[in-house]
Amino acid sequence: MLQMRSLALRPLLVSKGLGMVAAGLQQRRMRAALVKAAQEEPDNGEEVAAPEPSAAAATPPPPASLSELPAYPPEFVRRRLITFVGIVLGYSCFYLTRNSLTYTAPVMVADPSLPIGMTEIGTMTSIFPIAYGFSKFVSGVLGSRTSPTMLLAGGLMATAALNVAFGFSTSLVWFCTWWAMNGMLQGVGAPCCARILTSWFAAKERGTYWGMWNIAHNMGGFLAPILAGTAAKMYGWQWGMFAPGIVGTAMGLLILLGVRDSPEAIGYPPVEARKEAPPNADGSQAPKESLVSLLVNDCLKNPYVVGLALTYFFIYVVRQGVTSWFVFYLLQVKGVADAGAASLRVSGLELGGLFGSLLAGKLSDMLINNSQGSGGNVGKRVVIAYTLGIAAMLMAFAAVPASMGAMQWATVFMIGFFLYGPQMMIGLCGAELVRPESVGASQGFLGWVAYLGAANAGIPLSIIVKDYGWGAYFTALLAACGAAVLLLAPMIGAKSYIQLENERKAAAAKLA
Repeated sequence: MLQMRSLALRPLLVSKGLGMVAAGLQQRRMRAALVKAAQEEPDNGEEVAAPEPSAAAATPPPPASLSELPAYPPEFVRRRLITFVGIVLGYSCFYLTRNSLTYTAPVMVADPSLPIGMTEIGTMTSIFPIAYGFSKFVSGVLGSRTSPTMLLAGGLMATAALNVAFGFSTSLVWFCTWWAMNGMLQGVGAPCCARILTSWFAAKERGTYWGMWNIAHNMGGFLAPILAGTAAKMYGWQWGMFAPGIVGTAMGLLILLGVRDSPEAIGYPPVEARKEAPPNADGSQAPKESLVSLLVNDCLKNPYVVGLALTYFFIYVVRQGVTSWFVFYLLQVKGVADAGAASLRVSGLELGGLFGSLLAGKLSDMLINNSQGSGGNVGKRVVIAYTLGIAAMLMAFAAVPASMGAMQWATVFMIGFFLYGPQMMIGLCGAELVRPESVGASQGFLGWVAYLGAANAGIPLSIIVKDYGWGAYFTALLAACGAAVLLLAPMIGAKSYIQLENERKAAAAKLA
């Protein structure tokens, strides 16, 4: 009975509900008509008193940038932290998929079913830096027109897939093909991270966070032998490639979920006010500059960016020269017992680099804040000081006798400390010298020249050692440090892009 009554009442309730909705719509239309009528001028010429300003009209306009606020909004800080952690872990995983072959190769050589020896491994490792240096240049320039988050995640997952494909291969041709393609895609990582960092962090704090991001190099370099080497030893050389591939794929998916290109992507204003391109005479927006224009005008025509690139060249000669030849030097000159003992003595390089990068970023921010915008792009002073430290520690390492193993480890630690500071700061200086839209292009250009330097630390240094001895080797590294300092010295007072923009605004305000 109750069910029948409810069924009978249902049409009445629906009808009543529709009537209420219609009445509400009618009332809103009437209110809108009254507001419109009140805003129109009457035909009799009588003046109507101006309406009282509403609360919305009295609300001040939103800030042009987050830097104008006394403190960042808590939600912005949370999202920025997620983004920052994402790019640190993401770039660390690039090092897993990049260094996997280094720690899988000994197991491959020992596998009798593979036609692989030291010469074949050398061929593969020679292909990689050439492809990698070229890819940093291309991806940095092309990435200026692509979402850095999509490019970072996509590049990482692609390198992960290539590691897996390498593990399924059995011939030298395919090994070289997959590893060359891996090198071509590895260059995607750093320019994308640079663009994301400069979008989320203001110049006054960027050095600290850039230094913290730079520990991704050390994290990935530290974890690669643990993951790839252990997997290859326990489950076969294929798993030395599969394991980094699986981790890289999972991290790429997490980047897509958590990382965002910029504060504007989630509804916030930029962290710093940006200069907008002036409109055309007809009021239309001027078209974006081409990729070639960004590269030529902001990088190749900027003498400071070119000078930084050449500095990077010599810094990478030293970096690659240290990592490639110190073990051989300890074995041949210092008389260390075996390669395992020699590797242990140079193991402090990455750990020292981690601390050196963090301190370099903090020093840069401190100098920027103390200069109050009048000291130029002060990061170059930090690079000069660190480079002099590299030279001093190289001479100390050559002088420490073989019997003092702990002292040799400590000296290598300090070489890493001073070496990774310039590696990090030169990229930061290059990013600050150009417009935001050219950051990717600047990082690609700097990275390309840097890996030309890394390539010159291979065969040329081996010829120097073979023909002239280890003394000439250290002389070449010290000469590279000296060249870097000479290149940077004239650029100490160079202003960053933000500083130049602030000076232009101040000059225009005085003329107004």
